[in-house]
Amino acid sequence: MLMPKHIVTLFTLCLFAFGQIAFAETLPKPNISTPHVIPSAPNIAAKAYLVIDFNSGHVLAEKRSNERVEPASLTKIMTGYVVINELANGNINLDDMVTISSKAWKMPGSKMFIEVGKKVFVKDLIKGMVIQSGNDASVALAEHIAGSEEVFAQLMNKYAKSLGMTNTNFMNATGLPNPNHYTTAADLAILTKALISKFPEEYKWYSQKKFTFNGITQYNRNKLLWQDPTVDGLKTGHTESAGYCLVSSAKREDTRLITVVLGTSSSKMRVQESQKLLNYGFRFFETHKLYSAKQRLNDVKVWEGTRDLIGVGLDKDLYITIPRGQYKNIKIESSVHPEIKAPLEAGQSLGTLHITLGDETIADQELLALDSVEEGSFFKKIMDQFKLFINSIIG
Repeated sequence: MLMPKHIVTLFTLCLFAFGQIAFAETLPKPNISTPHVIPSAPNIAAKAYLVIDFNSGHVLAEKRSNERVEPASLTKIMTGYVVINELANGNINLDDMVTISSKAWKMPGSKMFIEVGKKVFVKDLIKGMVIQSGNDASVALAEHIAGSEEVFAQLMNKYAKSLGMTNTNFMNATGLPNPNHYTTAADLAILTKALISKFPEEYKWYSQKKFTFNGITQYNRNKLLWQDPTVDGLKTGHTESAGYCLVSSAKREDTRLITVVLGTSSSKMRVQESQKLLNYGFRFFETHKLYSAKQRLNDVKVWEGTRDLIGVGLDKDLYITIPRGQYKNIKIESSVHPEIKAPLEAGQSLGTLHITLGDETIADQELLALDSVEEGSFFKKIMDQFKLFINSIIG
């Protein structure tokens, strides 16, 4: 018996619909990875700023960080770096007595109130410079180390060059305005990282909140030390032309950040904007140590040598900074040079370690030979050359 036309049509449509559903279910599902999207950095009311992770050096946010600016008393970070190096090298001692010159005594601006002709311990001058931002203390230390502030400035510039501060020039130890006295937020971050990593004990001076000298107690101008307990440094700066500036560092759990804020409108604003950057960095990023320096990551084949395998690794610890919650999505790949032949020297580049997150390259590091390999015997070299020839034929 024939079915009514409308029933046939309905039946056909149902079959078509079910067919479409069944077909759709057989299509491969798109592979959509979890996006590693983070919000833009907060608006920062400063001429220039920068926030970096201390261990990885990764820039989390920045504005005009390579633009030359007047550093004001942030200059004293380098003055302190030179002083601490001189202490470490044994050229001066904390208990040295420094006779205060007329020039040091007359310095304008912030002071620790030393008196001309008096003798002051180096350790007190350091605290006067670090905590009280004393221009008088800075000049007294410069003269004690180099004989004059002008020669000391030459030392400052040599240290700056050695650290890779390529856009910096110092003319004095205090930061008083000079048209040829300049730096950048990026260079100040380099300097701060070097100070903290090389001199962790001396860095603790920068967390002290007050210092009393000659009966006068002065408080550290870095008010973040009172506002945020994770902040442990570093230095303020201010002149009319430079505005209010602050370099700060904070450590929460295993992560340390460095912020540089330059040219804000008030002492309150430099603290507020620095706190914004710290909160942003700690909230939305995380840092992981992937490998240690000299850690054996893999063995690679060596031809024509006294040994057939050699370990490869990195020359320094590898840290990566990524958006929070994305650690499981990083991809690590390595590649080594084809036909690695002896002789090899320890530290010789043998390949590359490539780390990505989605389409973004997180790090590229050279894979280095962890040991040396000497040339093998004549017989070993002939045998390996024969093997390589066979490999080339096989493809």
